[in-house]
Amino acid sequence: MCAAPWAGDGAAAAVAGTFRAPPRGDPAPVVAHGAEQRVRLPALRASWLTQTFVHWPLRPEAVQALLPEDLVVDEYEGAAWVGFTPFVMAGVRLPGVLAATPGLPAFAETNLRTYVRRPDGRDGLWFLSIEVACPLLPAARAVGVPYSPGSLRVRAGADRVSYAGARWTGGASYRLVVRPGDPVEPTERDVWLTSRRRAYTRRAGMLWETPVEHEPWPLAHARVDVLEQTLTTAAGLPAPPGRPVVHFSKGVRDVRLGPPRPRLWGAGLS
Repeated sequence: MCAAPWAGDGAAAAVAGTFRAPPRGDPAPVVAHGAEQRVRLPALRASWLTQTFVHWPLRPEAVQALLPEDLVVDEYEGAAWVGFTPFVMAGVRLPGVLAATPGLPAFAETNLRTYVRRPDGRDGLWFLSIEVACPLLPAARAVGVPYSPGSLRVRAGADRVSYAGARWTGGASYRLVVRPGDPVEPTERDVWLTSRRRAYTRRAGMLWETPVEHEPWPLAHARVDVLEQTLTTAAGLPAPPGRPVVHFSKGVRDVRLGPPRPRLWGAGLS
C-alpha cells in the first residue's frame, strides 16, 4: 500500500488547514477561474494538499530539447519555466468507487514540470519527472507517465512545511523547507504559472492529453528556508539560476482527472 507521508499534524485535514494567515482586507484571491472543460466521467478523483510551487526561468532551447517534436515550449517574458511542486495526494479513488468509500491512504508526490503548447496553441503541462511514495502508481509508466518510486515525506509544523524525497534508483533527491505567508494578490505571472488544465504524455508514437478539473488554487506567499535538489540535473536541465518564484497552497480537494485521449494530427482528432 501507499506510505503515510507526513508527521506532526496527523491527518490530511489538519495538514491542509494548518496555515490560515489572517487576510488583510478582502478575502484571499485565487488565480484560476474554473476549468476550460468539464470532466464528467473521471478516471481518477483525488485531493492535492499542502502544495508548494517552486519555479525557475530557463533558456527556452534548454527545455525544448527535452520535449517531443509535437510540443513547443510555452514562454513567459522570453523564458521557459520549470516547476518543482511537492504535495500530498489524498483520497485517491478510481472509477466506480463511491464517494463515501475511503480512497487509498494519502501519500507524498513531487512533480518536475514545464509548460507547453500544441501546434494549434492549446496549452498544458509536460512532466519531466514524477516522484511518488505509492508503489501502485509507477504502473502508469505504461501509458507514458514518468513516475519513479521513492521515499518521500511531508512534515507540517506551526509555521513551516518541510518536504524531502529520494528516488529508489538513480540517486535523484530533494529537500525543501518553506514558511507560508499571507494570501497572494495574483499577478499575470502567477496565473500563467499555476493555472493549467491538461497534461500531455507520449506513448506508442502518439501524443496523449489528460484533462484536469478542480476548484481554483488558493495561493499564498512563501519564504524558502532550505532548497536542495538534484531533480533538474537528473532530467537533463542546466542548473537553475538565481532565486526561484515560490508560492504555497493549502490545496484543492475535488480534483477530477479524465481518461487520456490520443491527439493525432491530420486524422480528424484535435
